[in-house]
Order: sequence, then structure tokens, then C-alpha cells
Amino acid sequence: MAKINVLDKHTAELIAAGEVVERPSSVIKELVENSMDAGATSVHVEIRDGGVTYMAVTDNGEGMDRDDVPIAFLRHATSKVRSAPDLDAISTLGFRGEALASVAAVSRVELITRREEDLEGTHYTIEGGEPGELSAIGCAKGTTIAVRDLFYNVPARMKFLKKDVSEGNAVAAVMDRLALSHPDVAFRFTRDGKEELNTSGDGDLRGCIYAVLGRDFSRSLLPVSYILDGVKVEGFISALNASRPNRTMQHFFVNRRYVKTRTAMAALEQAYKGAIMGGKFPACVLFISLPPETVDANVHPAKVEIRFVDERPVFSAVYHAVKTALETAAVPKQVSLPKPVSRPSGTQLRMDFDRPVTPPAVPEPTKTEVKRLSPDITRIGDALSGDGDNSLKVSDIASQWGNLQTEAPVKTPVTADVPTAPVSPVRETVTKATQTVEETTVPVQEPPEVRLVEDQEIKPPVRYIGELFATYILAEWDGSFYVIDKHAAHERILYNQLSSTAHAEAQQLLAPLSVSLSAEEYEALCSHTEELEAVGFEVEEFGGKEILIRAVPMLLSGCDISEVIREIAGGFCGGKRSAQSAAIDWIYHSTACRAAIKAGDSSTSAELAALAERVLYNDDIRTCPHGRPVCFSLTKHEIEKQFGRIV
Repeated sequence: MAKINVLDKHTAELIAAGEVVERPSSVIKELVENSMDAGATSVHVEIRDGGVTYMAVTDNGEGMDRDDVPIAFLRHATSKVRSAPDLDAISTLGFRGEALASVAAVSRVELITRREEDLEGTHYTIEGGEPGELSAIGCAKGTTIAVRDLFYNVPARMKFLKKDVSEGNAVAAVMDRLALSHPDVAFRFTRDGKEELNTSGDGDLRGCIYAVLGRDFSRSLLPVSYILDGVKVEGFISALNASRPNRTMQHFFVNRRYVKTRTAMAALEQAYKGAIMGGKFPACVLFISLPPETVDANVHPAKVEIRFVDERPVFSAVYHAVKTALETAAVPKQVSLPKPVSRPSGTQLRMDFDRPVTPPAVPEPTKTEVKRLSPDITRIGDALSGDGDNSLKVSDIASQWGNLQTEAPVKTPVTADVPTAPVSPVRETVTKATQTVEETTVPVQEPPEVRLVEDQEIKPPVRYIGELFATYILAEWDGSFYVIDKHAAHERILYNQLSSTAHAEAQQLLAPLSVSLSAEEYEALCSHTEELEAVGFEVEEFGGKEILIRAVPMLLSGCDISEVIREIAGGFCGGKRSAQSAAIDWIYHSTACRAAIKAGDSSTSAELAALAERVLYNDDIRTCPHGRPVCFSLTKHEIEKQFGRIV
């Protein structure tokens, strides 16, 4: 018995549709690309419920003839390719003739179209791949395609769709790329009755970038224009101080088609190498133009991956274009200095700052004050503040404090005479406190009894030596020499604090902070608001791919909140969102990394000594949250062996 069956038309169409139509965003991409191939200068896209229940694309293109309408929904029916040689030089966005057939196979489609020379338009319906009514209708020039109930006849595919918010964000991301690819086309995107995108279509790329990617991104761009070996590169790249924590803001267009190309990406990042810090990525909106016969776009169902006949010219053109733009921006502008001011003859400038400043005279303390203050009170103050002689131990401080408490009160008559000499605020405070104590008899208090626990481990003290390269702490402890990375150590300490608390303490911002994100970052962050709130962030969707921050964790006081949010969102885009615990852990990582002291930051000796003691006294502080070591040690034996003192 034969085992091989020929599938019926409906089943074959469902299988083929799965390669082209994955979600509402893929439907919008195919329909809008058809509109631009039809010469449209204005495109309006409307979706409801993330595009699952309703999508509509309206354009002012050339329209369709009535006889061509039913044929357009047949598989492999296209007006852009006539024979095999045409595939070697594709200049249109669509060419396979599969989009309309795939969309119609899994939804209910309604089409209205009219050419400019026709007196009446055409209305056509098709449901689940089955043709419907074809009739005349009055309409404007162009084409409108409405898609309803996506995957209504394929419930298995419906299960894999995400929430309406996520699907709508994916459509918004597609619209952003399409609008950037054609700044000469006016795009309007409406989502659940609210307009989210509106471009002018005047051909100004910078203005289009402003409308699509926001003000913050557009004002930090550098222009690019370069031609090398027949490859033209133009557009904009990010300035050196505007790098991003991920690659979501890298947009490449080859012959006006949005693509993902490792060749151009590698050339871009190679041009920035050494100019931005590790872990940061440049952003760009770059258009690469080259002969169509040198590009193969027929390698992926979604046509987002392409192949070059020769990658070397493309790499060289992108690299030199970006490098030239960066070097041009780095050239300092000529600054005209003001002319020196002429002074009358015989006058001289007073250089008062060269003269040593004499400190103001401090009145001598009275005998009563001298008697009340212990001789070691100055040393106690210096020890508490980290200055002066560090030989004074904590036990000495406690001893002196005990002496101050147990000292018998001295009674002297209080006079109301006003001193003639000026009294400093500190002395006045001490004098008032002394007079109050003199009028009151304070009972003698015994110092608290100190009990030693025999089984408590007494750890040797940590001797702070210094700091190396404003990054590494040098310390001696328990017979070994330690080098501690202060950023990694502080990051681990903060991470442990965050992960050990059920709910992080938050700080309300005086004014909400608006952060612009890419469509992918916006979608990822909006789907993890609960995890962000658990860590201490108060996040609100502001619309238009902007997030409103109302509160942040206390640890982030003084940090760049925008960069923290972008880094967290970039981590979610990179796949750190498989489970709630993993998402919260990633937020802990980013928050601790941003809040920790940075390599190169100025630190006091007291801070570094306390940090070294914290690290060496806690065995759980040995690696940072990213896995890098916090410290390493050299024993006395190892050091002496290096110097040949021992064999």
C-alpha cells in the first residue's frame, strides 16, 4: 500500500502559511511592503487587540485592476517577477507571491482597491483561502486590506501567540523599521484607537528618526556619507558618549530593505573598537546601497537575512564610513579667544591667592572647659572621622567615653557676664552644654560589663595598605597579601543585600523620569513590571515606546537611571526572562552593578579599609554577580620565593 500522500490544497496552504505568517507583525510587514512596491506615498496601519482580531493597511498606491484581484490571492502569483533571470536582480521588497495567499489561508480578508483611471473600485472577500464575493464599490485611489480573526481556523497556532500587548509591540517594532527604511513615505500607525506613530514623509531622515526613535536618540547622532568600490553608505551613527547596553538600536537597510547582517554589524563595531567601553554597543541607522545582482534576498521566508556575493567591499565601506564620521566629529572646533582687556598704566593685578591665608584666631577655652574635656577627646574625634593618629583603638575610645561618663561633676557658679571676645559656634555650644551639666548632678554610671564568648572566633585584624590604579585595594590579612577589585566587591555586597530582602526599599523621584526605548526593549520591560516593582522600581507605561519612572531603589541614588533601565531592558531582550526568578535576578545584577563604586572613582582610605575588611571577613564575597573574581592573595611564602629568600 502506498505511504506517500498528496496533500489537499487547504492543508498545503496552511503549511506554507506557517513559513510566512507567524504573528500579526509578519502580516503587517508583508502588506506594507506591498504598499510601498505599489508606489504609495502615504500608508495608514490600524490594529486592534494586538492585531489578532483586526488589522488594516490603507495606502494611496497605484491600486489593482479588478481582473487581477482574485489572481493576487493565488500562491506564487506576483507582478514583480516574470522569469528566473529576474531573481538575480530583485529591486522590490516583495517578489515571491506568497504573502496574500498565506494571510488569506489563516484569516478573513477583505480588500478594497481602485486605480486612478478607473471610475469605480473593487471589493473582494476571501475566508480561510476560500474565495468570496467580487463586486464594485466606490472608494478612493489606492488599496485597503483588512484582516480579521487571525488563525481562527488554526487553533494550534493561536496558542503560541503572546498577550495582546506583546503582539501590538511587535507590530510597532515592524512599523518603526518600515518608516525608517522609507523616510519619503508618510506613515501613520493607530493602535486600539490611539495614534502611536506619525511621520511626515518629507524625505528628511533625521526628522524621521526623531519621530520613530525619539528625541534623546536623534540629537546624539553623527551623519555618515561614504562611497567605496561601488558601495554607498549613508545615514547616522551614535556619538561616542551615546553608546547603548545592547544592539537593539542597530538598524541596517540594504537597498531600502531592513536586514540583519553580521557583516555590517561587525564593521560598525570594529570602527568603534577602543573608543567606547567594553559591554557597550554603538547605535545606527545606516543605508547600504549596492547593485541588486550582488545581493541575494531569497534565503529566508521573512526576507530579513541576505547574502552578499562578496562581503569584503561591504565590510570595508561600512568600516571606513563610520571611522571617517567619528574622526570628523572628533576634530575640535576653532575657538576664538577674547582679546585681553587693556588696563591703565601704573595699575597692577592683585594676586591675593598667592598670599597665604591666615586662619582666624580661636579664643582659648576656659579652665572649666579644659577640665570637663578629657585630654584624649581630640584623638577620639579624629579616630571616629578617620583622621589623625590611627593608633587609637576602639577599646581606647570606649575607655575614654567611660571616663567622661563616670567623672564627678564640677560645680562652679554660673555668671551672666557676656564675653567681650568673639565666641565660635563650637565653643559656644560646648560652653552651654558645660553650664547645663554644672547645674545638674549626674549620677555615676558604671561602664557596661564586657563578656567574652569562648567559642566565638576572633579574626585577625585587616591592615589596609593602599590603593592601586584607583581600582584595586591592597591589604594584608592573616599572613597573606590581598588585591581586591573594589567595584566587583561592592557589587557583590549590594547584590547580596538586594537578594536577601523580600522587597527593596524604594525612593520616590521628585519628578517622574521619561526613558525612551526601542520597540523590543519597551515590550520586554512592560512584560516585567511586577519583577521591577519587587526590586524597588515604580514603572508606568507612557506610550510611544517611553517608560515613566516614578521610584527607584535607594541603592541607585546618584546613578544614571536611564542607563540602568536600558540595561535591564536589554537583558530581557537578550533572553533573561525565562522565569520570574531569573528576571528578578537579572534586575538585581544590573542594579547592583550600576550602584556599586566604579573603577577609577575617588575613595577615601576609611572607605577602602572598611570594604577590604568586609570582603576578607565574609567568605561569600569572592565573586561578583557576573562570575568575575573579587580578590586574589599571595602568601608570604610565595612572595619570599619570588625574591629568592627561600628555595
